[in-house]
Amino acid sequence: MTVGHWISLHSLVVLSALALYVATTRTLRQRRHPSAAIAWLLSMLLLPYLALPLYILFGNRKFVRPSHARSASGPVPAAEASENQRALQALAANMGMPPLVPFGHFVLHHDGAQAYAALMALLEGAAASIELSTFVLGRDALGRAVCERLAAKARAGVRVRVIVDGIGRYLGGFADLRALRAAGVQVAVFIPPFSSAVPGRTNLRNHRKLVLADGARLWTGGRNLAAVYFDQFEPKASRSQAWIDLTFEVDGALAAQARTQFEHDWALATAQGRSAVHGRAATTLPPVAPLTCCAQLIPSGPDQYEDTVYTLLISACHRARGRILAVTPYFVPDTALAMALSLAARRGVTVDLVLPRRSNHALADLARMAALRDLHAAGVRIWLTPRMVHAKAVVFDEEVALAGSANLDERSLFLNFELMVAFYSRPQVQAFAAWIDELRQKASAFDARAPRLSREILEGAVRWLAFQL
Repeated sequence: MTVGHWISLHSLVVLSALALYVATTRTLRQRRHPSAAIAWLLSMLLLPYLALPLYILFGNRKFVRPSHARSASGPVPAAEASENQRALQALAANMGMPPLVPFGHFVLHHDGAQAYAALMALLEGAAASIELSTFVLGRDALGRAVCERLAAKARAGVRVRVIVDGIGRYLGGFADLRALRAAGVQVAVFIPPFSSAVPGRTNLRNHRKLVLADGARLWTGGRNLAAVYFDQFEPKASRSQAWIDLTFEVDGALAAQARTQFEHDWALATAQGRSAVHGRAATTLPPVAPLTCCAQLIPSGPDQYEDTVYTLLISACHRARGRILAVTPYFVPDTALAMALSLAARRGVTVDLVLPRRSNHALADLARMAALRDLHAAGVRIWLTPRMVHAKAVVFDEEVALAGSANLDERSLFLNFELMVAFYSRPQVQAFAAWIDELRQKASAFDARAPRLSREILEGAVRWLAFQL
């Protein structure tokens, strides 16, 4: 082959790769984050033979097509709701989110021991069904305790279904799923990385965490089912180093919404194809509930056409008037979210951001530094905890609290399947605010000193991968 022929063939490969990228992006309306789009385009120009197969394996981030029909998402916001609450509820409704619904029993777990006791009581009390979805199921003392309880309930005649993420299964050390299946538990691995039948979706992870009993009681939040998230399973000498996390339990119509979402996820996990996803999960509309006990399930991810949690966060930041209080383990915001927080602080809103001093992801810690320095300069108060914090919650003006599984990073907001709950009732919103504030009071202020040039270059290089962290 002559040099001219090789150049022509190489050019054809590059043009084909770019044409495939443009065609799939435009035809399937894959709205990519700018850093992701730039990374793919540069890779296809410079390394087409590597980038093209990687794009086929990892390139798509949405399952659903746009729906032009306005969603009948439920009741009109209650009359006693504030202007900001009504605005966020209307925004969620127009993105096709499940409706605002009542709930009864609510408990915020203040530590791992309380969360574990509530989880095991929930499993033990199930009479007809248990649905469990987790990113990590640990092969450790906590994981074994949960699996033993699930197996016992299945042998007793309870229908038990478990979804474990395909990558999370590796991170948890390969819990014994065969033993669960042998006991009668139905187990689905969500998009296995090496055997997925869904091309272009291998990089999409199910980060949702929920446990349901009889479709009526819900345990959810940020905790994976592994020992490090429940401090009583850590050795006594190192118990003070166990991760701090946040879960809560509710019952009533909100739990019923979560079960509908689980059925949607189960169909996807078991079918492993597009036919499993038919747009938004259907939800039975309940009667209008008083604002004193209302919340709303907010699923986010490839099964939603809109980037729902991200959109609500941006809107709530721009509407905030008094205070924004947030806790997250990984803070790698895109430009719009960082700007929304910065503008809120500049117009006089007290913005408190609580992060771990050092998380379990060193690259994410590097990628966050430039954004933290910029936010600090804008007046955002940044607090670093000595222990690893894995909790995810944001409170706006003591009127709205978003809590669940989504981190304030680009992977959670644009790639992962996530599950948050929006609380509008003052007692619950204040409970989340008090929990974060207690954590903040034990933290130290962020040191915003300028980095050395070599460090700044390293941080910039890592930010190119920010959407994957």
